[in-house]
Amino acid sequence: MRSTILESDIQKVVSLARDGKRLDNRQLDEMREIKIETGMSENAEGSTIVTLGNTKVIAGLKIEIGTPYPDNQDEGSISIGAENLPLAHPDYESGRPDDDEVEVARVVDRAIRESKAIDFKSLCIIKGEKVWVGYLDFYALNGDGNMFDAGSIAALVTFNNAKMPKLDAENRIIMHEYDGKLKLSRKPLLTTFVKVGGKILLDPTYLEEKAAEARFSVGTTEDGFISAMQKGVGGSFNKEEVSYMIDLAFKNSDKIRKQILKI
Repeated sequence: MRSTILESDIQKVVSLARDGKRLDNRQLDEMREIKIETGMSENAEGSTIVTLGNTKVIAGLKIEIGTPYPDNQDEGSISIGAENLPLAHPDYESGRPDDDEVEVARVVDRAIRESKAIDFKSLCIIKGEKVWVGYLDFYALNGDGNMFDAGSIAALVTFNNAKMPKLDAENRIIMHEYDGKLKLSRKPLLTTFVKVGGKILLDPTYLEEKAAEARFSVGTTEDGFISAMQKGVGGSFNKEEVSYMIDLAFKNSDKIRKQILKI
């Protein structure tokens, strides 16, 4: 991935952070405004657009019949992919997913999968033969940092509103007919931080990501469970900083879940 960021921009972000300030005038522990839209695609089992400040992503879910993994004959599965479209930012390029896109997809996937929010056994149609497989992909429509949280919100809302395809007597999908919704027992969300100028910043913008000494994402649920952790960039965090970020993640994700429940 190329970079259009100037060193002077980085230094300004660092200088402000050291003084407890940010370019967009947010508090260090303040998240950007979140807007959520659902149901854009008639052909997907679920679809969502999430706007996080100037970052915007769209997610779509297709649920299809597949074969189970050999070691999980009675379980369905999910697969999550992420792509930064070139139209979203001058630094984004077309082609095979780069390391950043792969990392974002894996962390969003892990936060949902390891929370046990989805009962994969309930996705079994015929043991050893047919199971439901969900393919969720999200794309950056506008890139201004923190694809982790934007993608996580989009994925959760999409799964939470997903319709389950209806089957005929021979276990074939009936097009455009549905049989209830996908059930989630938890609502996991990622919360992402960066360290800039020695200070911890919640929900980093693109410039703040470029200025970051270290990055930390943590997946949390409404019942106090931690489903994922991911450390990125160089640098490090001490024990007190990690505890602070985890505590703030629980508080922040609770606010977002309340917004999601209103949809």
